Amino acid sequence: MKGGWDFTINALPLGGFVKLKGEHDSDTEKGSFGAASDWSKAKIMLAGVAVNLVTALVLFTILALLGMPKLVDNQFTVASDTKISRYDVLVGYVEAKTPAAGAGLKERDKLLSFATAQKTVEMNGQKLSEVTKQFAGQKVTISYERDGKVRSTQATLLTANAVEASRKTDNPKGYLGVAPQEIIIRKSTWSAPVVAVGLSAQFTQLTLKGIGTALGGLGGIIAGGVTGNTEARQKAQTEASSQVSGPLGIYFVLKSGSSLGLLFMLFIIAIISLTLAIMNVLPVPALDGGRLYMMLASRLTKQKRLTPKMEENIVGASFMLLIGLIILITIVDVKRFF
Repeated sequence: MKGGWDFTINALPLGGFVKLKGEHDSDTEKGSFGAASDWSKAKIMLAGVAVNLVTALVLFTILALLGMPKLVDNQFTVASDTKISRYDVLVGYVEAKTPAAGAGLKERDKLLSFATAQKTVEMNGQKLSEVTKQFAGQKVTISYERDGKVRSTQATLLTANAVEASRKTDNPKGYLGVAPQEIIIRKSTWSAPVVAVGLSAQFTQLTLKGIGTALGGLGGIIAGGVTGNTEARQKAQTEASSQVSGPLGIYFVLKSGSSLGLLFMLFIIAIISLTLAIMNVLPVPALDGGRLYMMLASRLTKQKRLTPKMEENIVGASFMLLIGLIILITIVDVKRFF
């Protein structure tokens, strides 16, 4: 301790760290958290939620004006005040033993055009499947951009019969053999604040749905472990982590987003801020919202205030559950990214 400050090393990268004087609800020393009024405690515990929410709304508003990336189907926007300012088709994944693999295309390549001696088709916002279908079975010259340089390569696309036959198997193929990644940027003007609010509501709904799936899967893991049903436990593990990512997943998302430019980085930061606001308002005792709910629930009892031991047991148990879920998600992230 120096000058009234405690300096500590907090090695686990699990979010922000704030420690108040007298954090137990039953503390009575003057100037401590426990001695504050219930209204003051509520404001303290909701302050982080409010800041994260405001940050997300401000960033979403700025992005709607400068260019909002479209990452989910039916992403909220005001159609009458929205125009597409950028539409790129990137190579998201190259399947082995396909025309794309033979032509040397790689992930992150930006596809520009397809051409034969008789015909040239620029991508210009068109769907990759619609463009390649026009050249089914033909040898084409593919123009693409990699590391800021325009290059070209040649490939013979699959025939329509080959593509149609593959759709009846467990390994359907496209004419080129890549999974495209569409980069769509949309701009708004007067509706930017409306887009920010609507998008926040949409992502909140999706986040809560993902959390519900994760918790349902976690319950299935526990039930499968108790009953010895390995198949059910493995299925539940997949469900628990399929729609969420932990610290490792966030790292790879940020790494990927950084290569797509500032707008994508701001978009990811806005989503993380919104997610923190949502998580911190949920009734999880280890988090701010949970402590608020614990305090409110205790006021309905005869005891009125939780004892330090009761509070520590509840928070400790919920924290262990939270850590368990993070470990589970991280294990799945390792399998997903490595």
